[in-house]
Amino acid sequence: MFTYSAPSTLLQGRNILISRAGSGLGQAAARAYAAHGATVLLLGRDETKLNTTYDAIVDAGHPEPALFVLDLQRAGEADYQQLQQVLANEFGVLHGLLHSAGVNAQSLPLEYQNLGTWQQVLQINLTAAFALTTTCLPLLRQAEKASVIFTSASEGRKPRAFRGPYAIAKHGVEALVDILAEELGGTSGIRVNSLDPGPCATALRKVAFPQENPASLPTPDSLMQLYLYLMGDDSVQANGQRFSAQAVPGSD
Repeated sequence: MFTYSAPSTLLQGRNILISRAGSGLGQAAARAYAAHGATVLLLGRDETKLNTTYDAIVDAGHPEPALFVLDLQRAGEADYQQLQQVLANEFGVLHGLLHSAGVNAQSLPLEYQNLGTWQQVLQINLTAAFALTTTCLPLLRQAEKASVIFTSASEGRKPRAFRGPYAIAKHGVEALVDILAEELGGTSGIRVNSLDPGPCATALRKVAFPQENPASLPTPDSLMQLYLYLMGDDSVQANGQRFSAQAVPGSD
């Protein structure tokens, strides 16, 4: 398990956009980032869930978040352009972007995966991550130091049988990280890394492993030290790297 002790002011004065901030890892990250001083911009398709995250942050006395409702399954270029305009007008600068939105598929051989599932999994996990990143690049460039974190998975680093659409989408995410890290490295001030949270108790995990007992898995909250590390300045030299929240230190 990754160990790190984040100072309480790690993200003071920073604007951080988080996709799928209404539940799971995105919600946990939003609370953790807000607790360390950030203004978190909550993005998702379910306004009710986003409001739950919003209320938890405000009730804890942290900086007031902002909400942005966007369905990444259906969003087109005009929707992303509108989002960029609103972000630019209201905030002017982004210091961080966490891609937490994702969708899983049942563990089946590829021949039994239907086209609709294939398209949905690639759309949300890969295509939307590309679109949201390119949308936000002008605002990320306004920050002296900015961090983009893509959520990956072990299947994306070593594809496995029966995990077809999800593994292929996450493999694409890893390639996207590698390319962006090379293209943005150097003088842009933007670093790009991938983070594999490992098995944890989320609804996304339940889709692929329905017989698994969630109580046997780490909670999203227990994994947040790596999320904080990668979003703060202590990781400023990390770019194009692959991180694992549940890896034993020194094992990689």
